[in-house]
Amino acid sequence: MRVVFFDQHFIPTRTHGSSRTYQLAKRLMARGHEVRIVTSSAHFPPEYQTESGPTLIEGIPLIVLNVPYGNEMPFGQRIKAFLKFALLACREATRQKADVFFAGSPPLTIAVPAIVAKLWQRKPLVFEVRDLWPELPIAVGALRNPIARWLALTLEWVAYHASDHVMALSPGMAEGVIRRGIPPERVTVTYNGGDLDVFDVPAECGQPVRDRLGLKDGQPLVVYAGTFGLVNNLSWLLEVARTMLDIAPDVHFLLVGTGAERPKIIELARQMGVLDRNLTIWEPLSKLDMPPVLAASTISVSTVLPLKELWHNSANKFFDALAAGKPQAINHEGWQADVLRETGAGIVMPADDTHQAALDLAAFIHDPARLEQAAIAARKLARERYDRGMMVDKLEAVLIDVTGERRPALRITSAD
Repeated sequence: MRVVFFDQHFIPTRTHGSSRTYQLAKRLMARGHEVRIVTSSAHFPPEYQTESGPTLIEGIPLIVLNVPYGNEMPFGQRIKAFLKFALLACREATRQKADVFFAGSPPLTIAVPAIVAKLWQRKPLVFEVRDLWPELPIAVGALRNPIARWLALTLEWVAYHASDHVMALSPGMAEGVIRRGIPPERVTVTYNGGDLDVFDVPAECGQPVRDRLGLKDGQPLVVYAGTFGLVNNLSWLLEVARTMLDIAPDVHFLLVGTGAERPKIIELARQMGVLDRNLTIWEPLSKLDMPPVLAASTISVSTVLPLKELWHNSANKFFDALAAGKPQAINHEGWQADVLRETGAGIVMPADDTHQAALDLAAFIHDPARLEQAAIAARKLARERYDRGMMVDKLEAVLIDVTGERRPALRITSAD
């Protein structure tokens, strides 16, 4: 098949952030399908901050549109970036020939060029929900204007109903789609998935990281690797680290990433007296540089604000940790909490009590037998439930199904 992706936030492996679209595209190409991606320049080096047109990056054909973006932007500027990309991508929607179109949200505005492509070329569209928008920005108070809310909810409804099939990255997201009137048979649950070929590395690969942090042999290391955003609630994790100074001072925390809240988190960590004491903050690392960090860790942690709407998340860090064979600690309920309790692959810390969370975390990481069993369970989950290849199997099956038949692979050329 010829598949055209619309993804405003395509991220190459040499850049920090989610590599989901990259992994899906590479694996579909390895199976003989032709893939092209329409994306923005947001996560690319400076030379792509102009209208670059067709290009080839790491073997994937891309159309890179000059639309800067960053999590540190005010919400209003981000909305403008979403709208600008949607407008520019509509032009490409009429040019890119395909057997099927695939679009991943957020942002929800990605649905606009995807629907244009579907209608203009009369080809099927598969829409992937990676976060429930606008449910999340409404829940955190970022989308308050009633007119803007109505427009966003309308676009959400149109996006789902215009799609031939909707893929959702968690059961809760799938339920949200179905609540909007989509028949369950047109919704498939998938997950971000873990890349075992990337993250399943020997423990000794993490030694340079531990040496850089000045850790002793066997000293516990708790790693958070992800966005420093409002919804990530890293101030909660800082409270846990402050408590840990009193109950288990040998436990070290490493936070890796960037985002709008990064300056605030650094200053708060300094005020709490944990920065450069039992907590270190690093700049974001590329996907290729993350395996040694996880190999060095004792446990990986994922945190969110205490909002039920965030329980449905399908965070990359969760699957990366499982693929690395590392236990996971989270501070929320939902499907991930159910999985951790069912399998013993990690712990669920109380969101409303950071002191108890610190006690629970300290007890867990100082129990060698429990840690070993959790690591075994984590790696088993990565292989048997969340392997990226299994996720691509689902996507490929859906893409084939909506086209109605298998077609011989057709080459996408620059003339297309």
